[in-house]
Amino acid sequence: MDMVNNTQADFRQPAKADTVLDRYDPSYDPLVAATPGRGQQYAPTYWVATAGTPPEDDGPVTGDMDVDVVIIGSGFTGLSAALHLAKEHGIKATVLEANQVSWGCTSRNGGQAQNASGRLTRSQWVKRWGLSTARKMHEEVQEGFDTFKNLIKEGNIDCDPQTGGHLYIAHRDKAMRKLEAEAKVLREQFNYHTELLDKPTLSRDYVDEAEAVGAMHEPEGIGVHPLKLAQGYHRMARELGATIHPSSPVLGWETINGVHHIKTPGGTVKARAVGVATGGYTSQGLHTSLNSKIMPILSNSLVTRPLTEQEIAACNFKTNEVITDTRTLRHYYRKLPDNRVQIGSRSSITGADAGNPKHLQLLIDGLHRKFPPLKGIQIDYSWWGWVDVSHDMMPRIYQPDDKEQIFYALGYGGNGVMFSAHAGRRMAQRIAGIQEGFELPIYNSPLPGHLFAPFRRMGQRMLYHWYHLRDEVL
Repeated sequence: MDMVNNTQADFRQPAKADTVLDRYDPSYDPLVAATPGRGQQYAPTYWVATAGTPPEDDGPVTGDMDVDVVIIGSGFTGLSAALHLAKEHGIKATVLEANQVSWGCTSRNGGQAQNASGRLTRSQWVKRWGLSTARKMHEEVQEGFDTFKNLIKEGNIDCDPQTGGHLYIAHRDKAMRKLEAEAKVLREQFNYHTELLDKPTLSRDYVDEAEAVGAMHEPEGIGVHPLKLAQGYHRMARELGATIHPSSPVLGWETINGVHHIKTPGGTVKARAVGVATGGYTSQGLHTSLNSKIMPILSNSLVTRPLTEQEIAACNFKTNEVITDTRTLRHYYRKLPDNRVQIGSRSSITGADAGNPKHLQLLIDGLHRKFPPLKGIQIDYSWWGWVDVSHDMMPRIYQPDDKEQIFYALGYGGNGVMFSAHAGRRMAQRIAGIQEGFELPIYNSPLPGHLFAPFRRMGQRMLYHWYHLRDEVL
C-alpha cells in the first residue's frame, strides 16, 4: 500500500514572529467563496517545504493608501508586472495578496516551463486564426521564453533549473500519429524542429515509460522550482521599489471619478490603475469584467520519496526534462534534482470534494502505470490547486474598457510557468500607457464568457467522462 506523508507542520511559513496565520483551507473553491481567505498558510507542497526562508514583504495593509498602480495577486504574473513596471517604466506598484505571497497556483504547479501559452497546439492556432497570425503568435511565445530566461539570469535566481527540452509522450498509437502530424506542422510552417522518438529510442535514451508508444522531443523546455522562482521575482520587484502586502484580500472595489477604491481589511487603497493577476483564484464578483470569464479547474500533484539508484535504473530514468503525455486531461511529470518524481493531473470538480482520497489514488495509479518499478513507493507530498482555464483555451492580457484603467492577465490553462513572465511584462506595458504591439488575439480581445456559466460544472463532469472514453477506450 502506498504511504502518504504530507504533514503541514513540516512546512516553513513566511510569517513574522508576531503573526498568527489562518489555517490552510483545502476545500476552498473560487466559484463558492467570496475571497480566497485572509493570511492563510500555504498548501502543503513540496515547493513550500524546500524553498528556504522567504524574502521580506511589506506586511498587510494597515491604513488607507493613495498609490499609482495596484496589482491584485502576487503570483508569477503579478510579481512580473510589478518588477517590469518599475524596471522599464519607473512605476512603483503596490501588490495586494489575500494570503501569503505566491500562495495560489504559483506555489502549487509542476514547475514546467514549456514553449506554449494556453492549451491549444500550433496547428490549432492555424485553424483558428490562419497561418500568418499563428506565426506571429509563435514568435510572441518565443519572445516570452526569452523574457522568462532573461529574468532568471538578470535576477540571479537559483530556481533549480533543469534544461534540455520537453518530452511529449504518446500514450496510444493514435496519439503518436497526431504527434507526427504536429511535428510536420512545426517544422514546415514554424521552422521549429522537433524530434520524433520511437519506443525503443525513448526507453534507451530518456526514460522507460511503460505507457509510451513513442514521443516528440522539442528543444525548448525547462523545469524549475516554482516557489524559488517566485521568490526571485519577489526580491527583484521589491529591490526596484514595488511594495508587496500579504493578508490583504480585496473585499470591495469601487471606481469614483476614474480612481479605484480597493477595500481591504486594513484600509482602502486608492489607485489610478489596477492590474488583475489572480489566476485560478479569481473570485466571482471581484470585478464585473471578470465574472464567469475563467473556469477554475483543480489539478492534483504528488512528490515521491527520493528514488534509489536501483529504482532509477529500473525505470532507466536518464532524463530530468519536463514531460507531459497526450491525454486530454494530461499527466505532467519529471524527475526532480533530488531524484524524487513529481507527477500531476486532473483532480476533483469541486473544492468540497478535493480531499476525497480517490483523487490522489487516481494519480498514484497513473504513476504506477507509467513506472511499474515504483509501485508502492512512499508519497512524501500531496496537494492540489486551481488552474485558470479560459473558455476558448487561450489566455488574455487585456484592457476590457479603454475608458477605465483596469487590466488583466489570465487564462493560461496550465501553461503559465513560462508565459506568465511575459504576460506580466505585457500588462505592465499596457498599464504604462503603451498603445502599440497588442495586435494579436490574446491582446486585442477579451476573455470570452460562457452561455451556460451557471451549469459549467455539470458540463465539466460530462466532459471528463467523454475525455476518459476518448483517451482510454475508443
